[in-house]
Amino acid sequence: MGRVPGHHGRLPPRVLARPGARRPPVAADVHHRAPGRHLPRRRRPWFFTLFGRDSLWAARLLLPLGTDLAASTLRVLAHFQGTETVAETAEQPGKIMHELRPAALTIPGEGVVLPPLYYGTVDATALWISLLHDAWKWGLPDDEVRELLPAMQAALAWMRDYGDSDGDGFLEYVDTTGHGLANQGWKDSGDSIQWKDGTLADGPIALCEVQGYAYEAAVGGAELLDAFGLEGADEWRDWAAQLKTRFAETFWIDDPAGAYPAVALDAAKRKVDTVTSNIGHLLGTGILTPEQSTVIARRLASPELSSGYGLRTMSTDSGGYWPLSYHGGSVWAHDTAIAIVGLSRDGHTAEADLLADGLLAAADGFGYRMPELHSGDSAEQSSAPIPYPAACRPQAWSAAAAVAVLSARLGLRADAQTGSLDVRPTPGAGGIRVSGLRFAGAPRDLEV
Repeated sequence: MGRVPGHHGRLPPRVLARPGARRPPVAADVHHRAPGRHLPRRRRPWFFTLFGRDSLWAARLLLPLGTDLAASTLRVLAHFQGTETVAETAEQPGKIMHELRPAALTIPGEGVVLPPLYYGTVDATALWISLLHDAWKWGLPDDEVRELLPAMQAALAWMRDYGDSDGDGFLEYVDTTGHGLANQGWKDSGDSIQWKDGTLADGPIALCEVQGYAYEAAVGGAELLDAFGLEGADEWRDWAAQLKTRFAETFWIDDPAGAYPAVALDAAKRKVDTVTSNIGHLLGTGILTPEQSTVIARRLASPELSSGYGLRTMSTDSGGYWPLSYHGGSVWAHDTAIAIVGLSRDGHTAEADLLADGLLAAADGFGYRMPELHSGDSAEQSSAPIPYPAACRPQAWSAAAAVAVLSARLGLRADAQTGSLDVRPTPGAGGIRVSGLRFAGAPRDLEV
């Protein structure tokens, strides 16, 4: 039987988020009470609401189509950025929210009760900074970027002052209320962070990919500080360099099949040894050396992680693996797409094309309308991808994955500050014509 999913695998009543007042109750229309007019809600029908992490990733993956969605997403999330420390909501100064609802969300039987405006996420703050940086590189106007720089500075400070709760130099999370989310990375089900034998890891948890996000955010934030004449850039580059060194010294696990980063450090700072798709999110962030990147690329392309229909969330040789487990063996389109983009950025085009071919095969099986997730069963054993029974469809970052895969296959590198949009297609791109791209506010059509 499949493992029981956490709160995002349940089927709660449909809720429409209408962002409003700075503090709950939240009941006003986003178009009237929050800045920006368009932003991605997470997924339909079960979670049709604003999620910080999900909206940020969807907007980031869609940047080749323009910066308008990114700008609105950044402004709305900055509007709700934390300003004080509130244990009940997990709010902290500078922190980006996790989710927004008209009323509290109660998960029967799990002891989870989330307030209408909830900040229980460890990664959205760093991802907000990186979206601002990437949107700037794609041509978000300087005046719009400048308006968001105070929020960026507060977000950077959160990583240093609050994200590292125990002073070990890594960002970690723990629910202090007893009724919040036990896991606060993108794999937020209760059983998602586990040892290779299937037992659950104890928090506080420091996820591997979150350290990559933080490194990338610090470097990107430093570039923005320099570009706009603000102080602090060198401090953040030094902070990032120290994080990179600590990560290399602390997270890596020796293994006969090749070393790999632990999915997390647990409360005792032990390396949680399950091989997961989380390591794919490290690619392209800059936190890896070229040699480390190559080792991870090889691991992602292995039959234990690559299903032929995308990247499994957990390796088949793990004790907790099950192809229909929500975060323990299933395939998520956005998760695979993030790995594909990272592989492309780090120059691993063969592995990027392999995973892209898998997602394209899955898309064909789903009529090119990708669900939130699907089974991790191998393409060698099934002629079509097997649906996950309660998957949301459509879902924002699954839809955005298509644009990310296209961007990776084209090898797009945007630098609006120099007026350069580089195109470095992978061998898998073949002959392709693309229309509808936007760079620095202008349409771009490509043919390779």
